[in-house]
Amino acid sequence: MKLTGLRILDLSLFLPGPHLTLMMADHGAEVIKLEPPGGEPVREVGVKQNGTSVWFRNTHRGKKSICINLKEEAGRQALLRIATTCDVVIEAFRPGVAQRLGIDYETMKADNPGLVYCSISAFGQDGPLRDRPAHDLAVEALSGLVACNVDSQGRPVNPHVPAADMAASLMALSGVLMALLRREQTGRGDFIDISMLDSLMAWTPNVTGPVFAENRPPHPPHERSFGGNAFYRTYKTRDGRYIALGGSEQKFVVNLLKSLGREDLAGLHALGPGPHQQPLVDFLNATFAEKTLSEWESFLADIDVCWAPVLDLREAFDQPQVQHRKMRWQDAEGNDHIGVPIRFAHETGQPSSNLPRLGQHNREVLLASGLPAETIDQLEKSGVLITDHY
Repeated sequence: MKLTGLRILDLSLFLPGPHLTLMMADHGAEVIKLEPPGGEPVREVGVKQNGTSVWFRNTHRGKKSICINLKEEAGRQALLRIATTCDVVIEAFRPGVAQRLGIDYETMKADNPGLVYCSISAFGQDGPLRDRPAHDLAVEALSGLVACNVDSQGRPVNPHVPAADMAASLMALSGVLMALLRREQTGRGDFIDISMLDSLMAWTPNVTGPVFAENRPPHPPHERSFGGNAFYRTYKTRDGRYIALGGSEQKFVVNLLKSLGREDLAGLHALGPGPHQQPLVDFLNATFAEKTLSEWESFLADIDVCWAPVLDLREAFDQPQVQHRKMRWQDAEGNDHIGVPIRFAHETGQPSSNLPRLGQHNREVLLASGLPAETIDQLEKSGVLITDHY
């Protein structure tokens, strides 16, 4: 696999960092997860299947677990010993915490100059918001994107996708791979500063036109991506389901309106997004309300237009396309997993369904880092190493 031979030390919790290292584990990297004494919090968050949190399974499969008390100097030294054998370290503490713990980049690179060290935080390692705590929703709010998602009364709606978390995860993965590629040429590692806010704002090129060109915020009801385009919005069907039109190119507009006998309305769409498209919106609202979703699926099947039924998440994971691409798969015990989205023609990912117990790999990882067995025995007896023996 593409990342076979790489050793990753993951100090992060929850979603951005663990998702990043999951993708690396799925493609062959050895990922060592440092868990706090109480365990990774998402072991107990959300719905469980066969006794295991689905969230934990889909962010920690195939990883090794170590649990070390970093408040003890012997524990810190043990972790630093492990870091000397690693190619990459991922951490998501608040800025300054890694330094206080003595496990920051400057400390680790002293014995491992080729180390690629990635810090993921809400707002980055500098700036006026550096020390403010935040999870996904607060970051999305500060990015301006929550204000772009409003209901019919103009009230902001709570986004149900952790876009800031996932944007940071993907930006961090890109940065880590860039640094590893450069290391092949220079032998030198690097420090990567990933901000969730930066990452999410980098996702806005298609909606920043009003901001950059006209010095105003977007007005969602009139903007192309937020409802101001009749062919980029959802419509309710007769049976209470919804259908999404998702392509605003004029050729698709003409194709659908012609099939509905109202090609004369295409000129309104050609004027661009805005309130002048309301007659087109009204026509489509009334038209889609005349048939059930199933009937519309049959009607639209042979028309060259961008559309899709609005599926719930269960339906989405059950659909044939997702099954064909193996984006939902079951392990031998019948546990469900999200599949591997990065596909190669050669050496494609091979996700493991193995889940680590808390601290299961303490001894294995420390022995591989060169620590004598007698020293490991002492760390276990003193409680510096923690293991859940269930």
